[in-house]
Amino acid sequence: MSIRSRLKAGLTAALLGVSTYQSAPGYGPTLGDTTIEEALDATQGQLTPLPQTRLRWYIADLETAIHRADDGNLQMAGELWAAMKRDGTLSGILSTLVSGLVHLPRRMSGRADIVAELEGRDGVTERYDAMFPPSELEKVVEDGIGMGVAVGYFAPVEGRSYPVFVRLDPRWLVYRWQENRWYYTSVVGSLPITPGDGPWLLWTFGARTAPWQSGAWYSLGIAWVNKQHAMLHKSNWESKLANPARVAVMPQGANEAQKQSWFAKVMAWGANSVFGAPPGYDVKLVESNGRGYESFDTTIERSDREFMIGIAGQVITTTGGTGFSNMDLYRSIRADLIQSTERKLAYGINTQGLPVYVLTHHGEDALEQTVIVKYDTTPPKDLKADADAQAQLGNAIKSANEALASYELRVDVKPLAARFGLPLERLDGTSLADEASGDEEGGVDAQENEPVADEELELHSEAA
Repeated sequence: MSIRSRLKAGLTAALLGVSTYQSAPGYGPTLGDTTIEEALDATQGQLTPLPQTRLRWYIADLETAIHRADDGNLQMAGELWAAMKRDGTLSGILSTLVSGLVHLPRRMSGRADIVAELEGRDGVTERYDAMFPPSELEKVVEDGIGMGVAVGYFAPVEGRSYPVFVRLDPRWLVYRWQENRWYYTSVVGSLPITPGDGPWLLWTFGARTAPWQSGAWYSLGIAWVNKQHAMLHKSNWESKLANPARVAVMPQGANEAQKQSWFAKVMAWGANSVFGAPPGYDVKLVESNGRGYESFDTTIERSDREFMIGIAGQVITTTGGTGFSNMDLYRSIRADLIQSTERKLAYGINTQGLPVYVLTHHGEDALEQTVIVKYDTTPPKDLKADADAQAQLGNAIKSANEALASYELRVDVKPLAARFGLPLERLDGTSLADEASGDEEGGVDAQENEPVADEELELHSEAA
């Protein structure tokens, strides 16, 4: 039985997350078929057609791209997204999220021997990065953010038992509404895509229905087009009006030869030129008093701000500007964005990528204890803040114990330690972690580690 057939069977299909996009059979051959493999041999395995580059975009082009995308053809939307990434501000913000996410520490869980294979332990060469190169995953995340959908396939590697993931340009994706199926317009024809069937991986970073509408190109396209036009108009303004005009002034009685001689001297005006002007002769500069350039700067600044909000979710961590005094707010917003993107990336790998490796190398039974990968998006701890909080906690406990001493009470530190993550141990080195987690709610005598009697609590309450 072929890998594709095995991936469609029972439990395997459920674990691989074969999605609703395969509700109808696809038309034409697909990856793995003999005719397609022979055609790919002629192209040296290249699936993606030659990209088409468009250098000038207008609002009308954006509207056309939206109409075509909503019909299921993402070619024009993909061309727009590729053009948008040429913008330095947008590209810089995007790389902050994408590169930072893909290179976070990985955490794998599942069957120990499979995890060891993928991580490269116990004398086995690391296979995860060889299967999923970080450079390819970075492009997947970029496509997911920008287009709302990303696609790739597993390309076989000669002499190796496992394939390598290759990201494909999403501009050649086509979604056929009547079939509820994705196709890829490759150099060897239109190939039906079944996510998780073995060769294909497809991420929908947006909703499953019309995910392209959740892409950054859909919301930031107008800002990018406006910025490009503002930059061109500003360059045109600068070339015409930013450089002042030079004026040669001559007396009314000068003859034509004198006029031409003086004009030639002024026209040859260069750096550090010095003029000796007889009476009646003068040199002037005529500068534009207009402030039209400010409109262009405002448009560019507004577009950059939209890029920051649309991709990063806020502007403070990008510009370093002032806002609320609690900067942890911006760290938490950024962390939420990274965590959300990480979950979408890991979901595709865990449901469509790693199960293929587990199935082909360890059999279908191994899928019951399959491997899951997760990128650690936990924000780094602020050690100084933690130390200050623990010091404040200690001072608060000390002050509270001094105030409660007259009532023959003291603070139960174990629940507080558990709440603030403060490890405790007895003087003899015995840990109290298990005891702190097992305490019941209510008053506890910290010295004897026994519940305080109800009568005693009532007496203390009356005394207070």
